[in-house]
Amino acid sequence: MAIPMLDLKGQYKKIKPEIDAAIQQVLDNSNFINGSEVNEFEINLAEYLNSRYVIACANGTDALQIAMMALELKPGDEVIVPAFTYAATAEVVGLLGLVPVLVDVDPGTFNIKIEDIEPSISNKTKAIVPVHLFGQTCDMERIMEIAGRHNLFVIEDNAQALGAKYTYSDGREVYAGTIGHIGCTSFFPTKNLGCYGDGGAIFTQDKELASKIRMVTDHGQKVKYFHDIIGCNSRLDTIQAAVLNIKLSHLDEYSVARYRFAQRYKQLLKGVDGIIVPEESGNSTHVYHQFTILVKGRRDELRQYLTEKGITSMIYYPMSLNNQKAFGKISEIRVSLDNSEYLADQVLSLPMHTELKDEDQITICKAISDFCK
Repeated sequence: MAIPMLDLKGQYKKIKPEIDAAIQQVLDNSNFINGSEVNEFEINLAEYLNSRYVIACANGTDALQIAMMALELKPGDEVIVPAFTYAATAEVVGLLGLVPVLVDVDPGTFNIKIEDIEPSISNKTKAIVPVHLFGQTCDMERIMEIAGRHNLFVIEDNAQALGAKYTYSDGREVYAGTIGHIGCTSFFPTKNLGCYGDGGAIFTQDKELASKIRMVTDHGQKVKYFHDIIGCNSRLDTIQAAVLNIKLSHLDEYSVARYRFAQRYKQLLKGVDGIIVPEESGNSTHVYHQFTILVKGRRDELRQYLTEKGITSMIYYPMSLNNQKAFGKISEIRVSLDNSEYLADQVLSLPMHTELKDEDQITICKAISDFCK
């Protein structure tokens, strides 16, 4: 049998009684929209993250769009985003008539290159969107310092690092997504905390901003049928909230399992010629949404070889945003994006999930080693 990138069925089987009971309760109550489980999940996630406010929404892309709408960013305003990330981060910028300003990333951690931020700021810049890519946080202390100096908003794209902790220089630990003015996440099924459909959430510590965000998610209304601002329709349905309530209670054990598998990958791939394993920044824990290696020169050939051996792998991401046709006419670039383009040619993500087997890791790493000899 092929070794898959993830095993959602195996994960479900381990918590099947809990999940089935939670879903059945929703079916019995038949409150499929805005049922009590949604509010319960918002409270539970807020407590987990130590965030004052959590507002659930329909998906992670909506979360980013809603954040920018709540901050009242206007067409023509510039938003700094990394060039090496999933398109959704910059897509919502363009969708709202804003200008994505692309900056480079660090080739070791895959996160935004701090040194590129200030040279990319203009008098039109209004926000920075650091993406906590593959499972560890960007250097948020430095980003917040830059944002403070230039009076900019910070929107954390935390779709891949929920549960990761950032450590400040004074030793304080905080969860990814709770440091900027707004944090956003996705509960797409493949995420570390994934539901069984689409889902997302927005975090903030600001009461007024939380109220605005909630209005935006609900057609711009506080009171039904009285619309104070232009909003959208973006909500987490009750069944997905019920699933997430159960899976949230297992998130820490999922993170521990992923970290253990990542360290085993590093051990098994140590010394393999042409393979570079991911770095850990030192100021963040890593929840390894993906385990992404760099393959010097022969990435596509290795991927084909693994496929022939029944081993699944993925390329996240095969093209940096500056080379994507969709962003060619709407983005601004003021720094070199060499690292982002380099990574797009070199990255390969290996199977990483909570049900990964030690023997599968041995098989995967032996195949990589054999190819690289």
